[in-house]
Order: sequence, then structure tokens, then C-alpha cells
Amino acid sequence: MGKVLKGGTIVTSKETYIADIRIENEKIVDIGTNIEITGDEIISVKGCYLVPGGIDAHTHFDLDVGITVTADNFQSGTKAAIVGGTTTIIDFVNHVRGNTLKQSLEEYKNKTYNKCFCDYGFHMSISQWNENIEKEMEYMVKEEGISSFKMYMAYENLKVSDGSLYNAIKKSKELNVLIGVHCENGDLIDERIKEFKSQGKLSPFYHGEVRPPMVEKEAIGRLLSIGQLIDYPVWVVHLSSKLGLDEIEFQRKQGAKVIVETCPQYLVLDKSLYGKKEDKNFQGAKYVISPPLRKKENNLVLWNGLSQGNIDIVSTDHCSFNYKGQKDLGINDFSKIPNGGPGVEHRMLLLYNLGVLENKITLNKFVEITSTNPAKIFGMYPKKGELQVGSDADIVVLNENKPFKISYKNQVQNVDYTPYEGIQCKGSIEYVFLRGDKVVINGKVLDNKHRGNYIKRNKSSYGVK
Repeated sequence: MGKVLKGGTIVTSKETYIADIRIENEKIVDIGTNIEITGDEIISVKGCYLVPGGIDAHTHFDLDVGITVTADNFQSGTKAAIVGGTTTIIDFVNHVRGNTLKQSLEEYKNKTYNKCFCDYGFHMSISQWNENIEKEMEYMVKEEGISSFKMYMAYENLKVSDGSLYNAIKKSKELNVLIGVHCENGDLIDERIKEFKSQGKLSPFYHGEVRPPMVEKEAIGRLLSIGQLIDYPVWVVHLSSKLGLDEIEFQRKQGAKVIVETCPQYLVLDKSLYGKKEDKNFQGAKYVISPPLRKKENNLVLWNGLSQGNIDIVSTDHCSFNYKGQKDLGINDFSKIPNGGPGVEHRMLLLYNLGVLENKITLNKFVEITSTNPAKIFGMYPKKGELQVGSDADIVVLNENKPFKISYKNQVQNVDYTPYEGIQCKGSIEYVFLRGDKVVINGKVLDNKHRGNYIKRNKSSYGVK
């Protein structure tokens, strides 16, 4: 028979109300009162919030960055995701120059098949532009259910020209799909790295100095100008700064259409964590991510951007490397520190505790930015991202009176630190359901079954501002 979650408060992006939810055959089949049927399993969730399973639309699991491979593969990464209330992730297929998109996709199919604890989809990265890539985009959309792509304005082995961006966005308009872009001026960063290293400035402190907010702002402006030429939306990934958001708001007034993503690290952490200029203990390496952490005043600006609807989603950019054995590859040169950090396990907790419970965002906004908007933007709504009859029974039960302390010692992520070490949460996750299966209780995965399904995605149903 089915399951009934009884007595909880249902929270969607629009509504908050007390009702029961009945689950059967992976779906929500009824919402109301007195809906149980003889033989149903009754699960009391009185006093708790029921929210749609989280969707993290920006992860990097099992990513080969040339000098090393991320600490989390799809098994450990998706297990950490589900423990943290994220029931769907969208990872980036890493396209290696010279390979076809199909070759890169096959590699990722092998990495994920029967290995995921939560549902998953793919974005397709594009590291070069030519006629074959253009043709393959159409194949990815129509045959593989990949309705979003990514390009980079930084990193030598990934960076594309403005002309390539222009042509790819034109193609995305033809296919009615979305391109996300890593917005940093890679040429300026490369020159600044050379300059700083020549002056003997080698500690983690200088990672943030070579990539100031201006290089993000400049790249955003360039991207949105290209989007305006084509009259088509683009997706700015991992926005980190007030300067970048100011540029977005300016460009919107000029007619730019843009979807904006930020990440918990840019809401919660700040550049003081990089330490001092000649930091000898190397702790700042834990926070070497790109874009880097910013001055503290940027945090509140981004929270306000979420609250006001100027930022659409919060993803993690989870790209984990161990502090010992990976981050320390750059112990004598900040430019050799693998860029990236963990976060998929703690996104929902951080946004709920440091956002909702501290009155920076409402509970409905929390649902919107962690689940409903990603589902709409990336072509999974209302199958995902909603608590309504007919939707997948991906449900997170939040208990606002269940304290939890974030620590690397109690995490599932396969990495030897967390950037959020010691943060005390007032509320935590009691249950997680994936398509109706109870998979997590009180932070523990109930078994080692790989229940994750690949999600073939549709085109976006999101209204772009």
C-alpha cells in the first residue's frame, strides 16, 4: 500500500498549510485530511515542515582536473546530497577538447550508472566551438534530454572566445535551451597570476587578489551584452559579488535576460578566511574556489538579491578536494591549489538555518530557490520541485527544533574538511523521501541501494526576467 505523512506543515514556493500527504507508486497521490487507506504506513511528522526535495543544479563529482580528481565521486557525492535533503543533482559532463560531446557523455554515463543515491541529470560543458559541436547540441537535447550547456570565460583548457559564446548562444536560442557561463575574465586572471608570482606572492591569500570582483563584473557585462545582441536569456553561474549583481541589474534595465545563481559559500563565508598575506599554516587553501570569497559586506547584498527575486537559485558548485594530499599540491604556489570546495551535503541546512531562521529569506523563498526554481529552469517541473498530486514524492521533513552541528567528523562527503566547520544549526532534517522511499532518517542513509534515476529533462518552463 502507500505511506501517509501525517500532521506536518506543507511548504511550497507559494503556500504554507497543514495537511497530510499520501504517497504511492513513487508519486504524491493525495493531499488533505483523513486520506489514509487501510494498510498504509502512517508516519507522524507533526510539528515539522514538509518541503520538496532539494535540487542542486551545479555539482562536479568525479571530475578530473588534470593534476588530480575530485574527492567525491558519484557514489559519495550523491549519498552526501540525499543526507542533506537534496534529492536531485545536475552535474556537468566535462568536455575535453578534441573529443566529441557524445564521447564525453558516454564517460559520464559509465561514472553514474547504478551508482547514484539520488536522481541526477547532466549539463553538457562545451570547451570548443565548431560545426560538429553545433550538430551535437541538437542531439543532446532531442535524444539525451540534456537541455542546458555550460561554457567558460576562464581556465586555459576550458576558456572560449566571445565569438564562440555568440555562436553557441545563437544555437541555444534555435534549440530553445539554456547556456550557463563561468563569468571571470580569464586573460586578466592569467596576467595577474604571472605578475603576483613574479613578486613572490605565493600564499593562498593571493588567490582572491588575482581574481577581484571587477574581473567577474567585466565578464558578466560582456556575456549579457552578447545575450542582448541575440535577444536570448543566459545563465550566470555562481555569482559572488555585489559588483557582479550591480552589473546584472544595470544590464537588465538595458533589456538583458538572465538567470542568476549564487552559492552558500558566497552567502555565509568571506575573504578573511584566506588569512594573512604570508599565512604559514596554509589553512586558507581550504577556501580556494573560483570565483573566490569576497569581503563580508557582499554576503548581505546577495541575501537581499535572493529575497527580492534578483537571484533565482542557490546551487553549491560542489567540487571537493582533500586538504591533505590535494589542496597541498599548491603549498608553495597558490595558483597550483585545486580550485573548489565541498557543499552539497550542507546547502539545505545552511539556507534554512542561516537564511530562514535568521529572517533573511522566507520559508517559501527557501523552497523556491532550492527546489521549485531549479525544477522550472532546468525542465523538470512539476515532476520535481513541487508538492502536489502527481509530482514525484521527493520530500524533506525539516524539524526546526532539532539542533545539529556541522563538522567534517559527522559528514558523508568524502573529504577531510568542511568550509562550514562548527556552524550550529537550530533545526535539521528528520526524514528524506526519494520517489516515496524513506531513504534518510536523522542524517543516516537507511541502506546502500543506489536508487538514483537519470532524469531526461525538458526545456525550461521558467519565466526569465
